[in-house]
Amino acid sequence: MHAMWKPQKFKYIYLFATFYVFTLTLPSAAAMYWAFGDKLLNHANAFSLLPHNGFRDTAVILMLIHQFITFGFACTPLYFVWEKVVGMHNTKSICLRALARLPVMIPIWFLAIIFPFFGPINSAVGALLVSFTVYIIPALAHMLTYRKASARQNAVEKPPFFLPSWTAMYMVNIFIVVWILVVGFGFGGWASMTNFIKQVDTFGLFAKCYQCKAAAPPPPPTSSPHH
Repeated sequence: MHAMWKPQKFKYIYLFATFYVFTLTLPSAAAMYWAFGDKLLNHANAFSLLPHNGFRDTAVILMLIHQFITFGFACTPLYFVWEKVVGMHNTKSICLRALARLPVMIPIWFLAIIFPFFGPINSAVGALLVSFTVYIIPALAHMLTYRKASARQNAVEKPPFFLPSWTAMYMVNIFIVVWILVVGFGFGGWASMTNFIKQVDTFGLFAKCYQCKAAAPPPPPTSSPHH
């Protein structure tokens, strides 16, 4: 929202978001994959694999708080649009604006309960679409915008100090495009779609606890009688 008010500061907001991912999201995800491996392919609710103790309960509470805050941030633009549609955007009463937002919030909340298998869908969407919208398209747009010498000379923002030339900037953009296209879209898309196809038979509406129960261990091999 801060970047919406001051678009010129968007790159700093994006940098802070990247630090957030590298310091919180990736370490916790790597720790879970290191501990449980392929079990996470069949357990979208990773908390179901953790031992039942105070640390697990604390993590669940923190995740719930995170989800409430993220839901509010993600829906804020939609709230503003809805408030303008119903003529409540300029109302000073916080309670009235909160009530006006209920027709937006309740259907989203209801859909989240109906479709608990959002994890595999989100994984596929992230690999197939977000790879383009977040990495590939911005890098390509930057290269196309400054492909002419006149555009580079008149650029408001020059390359940063650690990339002293436009050639180096283009090399970084090309690397990002190729890397994300191969690893993110290629391998990520293949892995997410394969996992989605394997789990499609387990999808169901209004699941009480989606993929919470551990899978039954395979039966022991039968030994052949000796003659």
